[in-house]
Amino acid sequence: MAMVGIRYDLRVPSFATTTHAEMYKACLDQCEWADRLGLDIVVLSEHHGVEDGFMSSPVTLAAAIAGRTKTIQINIAAVLVPLHDPVRLAEQFATAALVSGGRVGFVAGLGYRHEEFEMAAVDRTRRGSLLEEYVEVMRQCWSGEPFTWRGRTIRATPKPDSPPMLLIGGSTEKAARRAARLRAGFFPAIGDPKLAEIYTAECERLGFRGGFVSMPNGPGSVHVSEDPERDWQRIGPHALYDAQTYAAWQTPDQRSSMHVEATTIDDIKKSGVYVVLTPDECVDLAQRTGRVILHPLMGGLDPALGWQSLKLFEEKVLPRIK
Repeated sequence: MAMVGIRYDLRVPSFATTTHAEMYKACLDQCEWADRLGLDIVVLSEHHGVEDGFMSSPVTLAAAIAGRTKTIQINIAAVLVPLHDPVRLAEQFATAALVSGGRVGFVAGLGYRHEEFEMAAVDRTRRGSLLEEYVEVMRQCWSGEPFTWRGRTIRATPKPDSPPMLLIGGSTEKAARRAARLRAGFFPAIGDPKLAEIYTAECERLGFRGGFVSMPNGPGSVHVSEDPERDWQRIGPHALYDAQTYAAWQTPDQRSSMHVEATTIDDIKKSGVYVVLTPDECVDLAQRTGRVILHPLMGGLDPALGWQSLKLFEEKVLPRIK
């Protein structure tokens, strides 16, 4: 059985024909649809100060999704931890854990866009040490007990029934070792087996027995269509926009399976990161890779077109892979 996820960043570029209000409504409706059908996970993202309105409050949205669903897991990949007050972030996640019945988890990410660190008045050169410090602060918060941090007495309530699942993100050897040192799962941004090997070795060295790696695999955006060439013309500008803006943000030390250098829609089609597949091709993808990631509002896509893909997936793909 393949893992099926549905992901959102809710961007609305200037050429899109939709609005943020329509996108957020469609997101909630589609998550309810995914939950009803037994899909596995909703994945959200976080960035700040982006002209297209990239999702900036994913914990809030995760709680809203939890209120519309019953069983589907909700993961934020990633929360840009150094940009936040860790106590307030821990409180938000505690609330999300309680309203969701423990279904909300997250990947703790460093962040990389210089603009975001400037906006938050955070020294970007300290992001690694801040992430490690803040992860430990959040864990102490979730105990519900008082503790001292930076000379202040902290007590975060209410206490969640269990701490949210927390993984450490990254695409470097340093990130792999950090995840082991923090005794957390590892969520690399790129499918590099060497990173998994380094993480596993460091877990063994430290005596951490609960480690695991969630490695990216397969396309990051799947659209299902009876006529892929026709729908490439419809979604192509959105995919190209998504890829080009994401590529423009990347720093030299940043590697990602979603990184595509593209100047044309043909470049996007050749990348294999964004795909438009027939139902039969989607079934084949699920059987080969063990996962399908749907992105029905990608790059400001008209929700009606996203729904066409989802309904076709429901009718002609899902019964054959679940």
